[in-house]
Amino acid sequence: MAKIDLVTKLTQPNYIKPIKIHYTQKEVQKTWEAVISHDSVAILLWHSEKEAFIAVKQLRVTVLNTHKIDGYTYELCAGIVDKEASKIQIAQEEILEECGYDVPLESISKITSFYTSVGISGAKQTLYFAKCDSSMQVNQGGGIHDEDIEVVYIPLDEAKTFMFDESYHKTPGMMMAFYWFFDNHKRDSESSSE
Repeated sequence: MAKIDLVTKLTQPNYIKPIKIHYTQKEVQKTWEAVISHDSVAILLWHSEKEAFIAVKQLRVTVLNTHKIDGYTYELCAGIVDKEASKIQIAQEEILEECGYDVPLESISKITSFYTSVGISGAKQTLYFAKCDSSMQVNQGGGIHDEDIEVVYIPLDEAKTFMFDESYHKTPGMMMAFYWFFDNHKRDSESSSE
């Protein structure tokens, strides 16, 4: 189990930039503390043969530090937009790095985009959907460098229970993506039966 050893003030950040915003609203001058951070991509990955979502489980020390729980969260495969590449290309790279599947670009489609952590950063996340199967798996995933990511398969018939079981610490983006899938999967089933 992971534990927090020390918390210090950040003086030379690599990925975020703490700022104080001065602004005027309805003729009243105000301030707000915020963090400039990277936009990101997230991918709802569907394994067609297993009939399961592919998610990742990893330690989030912010959750460990703030809530004094084990800190491991279930999330969609995701990554920050920090390079000269299209968002869909970054999504493709993240699927390979984190989950081990080499999914063709044409098999990845955009669902929508939304803003995350709006009270502190307001970064934008673009959500994609991709189908994969065993033929696309080229490694076991797990991330790169010092990432320690566990690939998790969530069967479709367990997904709704998983969503509301608070013992699984998860992100709202994952729950929203599941809802999108349930709505669209139902529509696909209805149209194919007509």
